[in-house]
Amino acid sequence: MAWQAAGLPQSASGSQCRCSDRVPAVWKQYFGTSTRLVQRRLRSPLRAAARQQILIQSVAEVAKPRPTFATVQSQEEFFAILEAGVAAKKIPQLLLLAFKDFYNNYKTAVLGSGVPGADEKRVAQVMGAIADRVTDQFINPYTFPSSHKRILEPYNYYDFGQNYVRNLVNFDISVVGHLDNFDKMQSYLDQGDNVVCLANHQTEADPAVWALLLERTHPRLATDVIYVAGDRVVTDPLCKPFSMGRNLFCVHSKKRMDNEPELKADKQRTNRRTVVEMGKALREGGKLLWIAPSGGRDRPNAEGTWLPAPFDAASVDLMRYLIASSKRPGHLFPLAMHSGEMMPPPATLDKSVGERRLTFYVGVGVSAGDELNVEEVTQGISEKDAQQAALARAAFEAVTAEYKQLEAAITDAGRREAMSDVYQQPWLQ
Repeated sequence: MAWQAAGLPQSASGSQCRCSDRVPAVWKQYFGTSTRLVQRRLRSPLRAAARQQILIQSVAEVAKPRPTFATVQSQEEFFAILEAGVAAKKIPQLLLLAFKDFYNNYKTAVLGSGVPGADEKRVAQVMGAIADRVTDQFINPYTFPSSHKRILEPYNYYDFGQNYVRNLVNFDISVVGHLDNFDKMQSYLDQGDNVVCLANHQTEADPAVWALLLERTHPRLATDVIYVAGDRVVTDPLCKPFSMGRNLFCVHSKKRMDNEPELKADKQRTNRRTVVEMGKALREGGKLLWIAPSGGRDRPNAEGTWLPAPFDAASVDLMRYLIASSKRPGHLFPLAMHSGEMMPPPATLDKSVGERRLTFYVGVGVSAGDELNVEEVTQGISEKDAQQAALARAAFEAVTAEYKQLEAAITDAGRREAMSDVYQQPWLQ
């Protein structure tokens, strides 16, 4: 769900790391500052791990009532499980309200799509699966290692995420651009080269959007990509189950590095260890990485216009350095993602996790620009910082240009038809 580049270091040392779980601020938001349970926990001098265990024990008492969330077939059944927990004073009222809000938003989007089979039963099943997996994280919390492999069994978290987002995609107006460049990516990977996509990032659903739009023409790109994921997607209770279905390199975002000053040094050590894991993977060859060098999601401007956020030059240069240092050839591609209106992020960067989820049925798009030639971009530039800035600027400008074309193809039927040789809809063929 939020897939972002961190302020990654230029060098690294060490090995395995763990993106540690902490009690997320979402519980304060959901429970409310007036809830005595949370007040008692938050005022306690216990460390974060101990506070988390208390919450796990509280939730676990009612986490698996019968019927379970995983078996619900209707809104009534779903809400009944939550309300039973509230009546038993095991689930706070505000948590119930938060899930009802999430449910109703998703229901409105899915039923409003008019797609055959997009009915209330499908909504209940998808939302029941989400509640089941989120609740399971309080009973059996998963800790993400630096290099996380998508989990397909005994529970298929990949399909879980795809099912949720698939219901929000208007495939009639969605497009994928420059399939020839995706062909090149796959060809490079087949011969053992590495590929890094430098992408803008708009919603928590971007990994699913990427996979849904490429699964017909490039199924291995859809499933085998490794995302460089910020700390938020491995700590937010609603993000974690979706993240478990993706291949990840876990890092701490530069934008959130100073949120907890006492943890900054640990976060920096984690990032260094993750870079080591990235280097090892790239030396093996045949790896596809997806990174958002902006360090977070795009946000619309005051006029409501969406455009890619500027790229961080150090993050772009780190990717260049890593592929150049591996034993295999490497390739950088600019990648445009258009998904902002599906699951808009908050208007401003929030230090807490657990944001409200608003969902809409919309057209989306993915487009790969031409491969970046680092030597051409930096030719005649001798100063290192200037080279880094030039490469980041070239990548950002290419992504922005592709993004504007994607937007035109998605929002304007005439433009979509006129550009159909480049911006295609293979799922309709």
